[in-house]
Amino acid sequence: MFFYKFARIIVKIILTPLFRIETIGLENIPKKGGIVLCSNHINNLDPPVVGITMKRPVIFMAKEELFNIPVLNKIIRLCHAFPVKRGKADREALRKGLETLREGKVLGVFPEGTRSKTGELGKGMSGVGFFALKSDAYVIPCAIIGTYKPFRKTKVVYGKPIPFDELRNKKTSAEEATELIMTHIKEILLQYK
Repeated sequence: MFFYKFARIIVKIILTPLFRIETIGLENIPKKGGIVLCSNHINNLDPPVVGITMKRPVIFMAKEELFNIPVLNKIIRLCHAFPVKRGKADREALRKGLETLREGKVLGVFPEGTRSKTGELGKGMSGVGFFALKSDAYVIPCAIIGTYKPFRKTKVVYGKPIPFDELRNKKTSAEEATELIMTHIKEILLQYK
């Protein structure tokens, strides 16, 4: 965790003033217990920006292709990210994600699976619903709002935990759970844009 903490400080010093990052809703983040942190995805800077605004370390699922880039591979592994094969049922990534949540850690997920080309919220993939239903973790929606233009404000808004106990007791599908999560992210986007 030393590298993560060190990198977090350096990245925070650079990005916070550059993009005038404002964080809203940190009181909604539980201090203990597993969290499925679900955010929209508008830029390659989203993971570090979420990482510097959260008070707890975030373990991200990252697209497998990033682990094929020599220097980046080392950096993201030191930051405890793990690979996921996009567009397939990646059992190893699902297992690693559940293990992260059982250990009481924060799992960072971008449910859309890729960056939005338009900035609009896309359709969520069912993997995030799987994590929400198969763990007893808190599910926290997050919205990143802004353009990442230098010296223009970027907001990171953390919503309240989405109640999932009832859905876990019913036979809710991962797709339905994902839709609920995406609805909460959309509501935050509409409220704070």
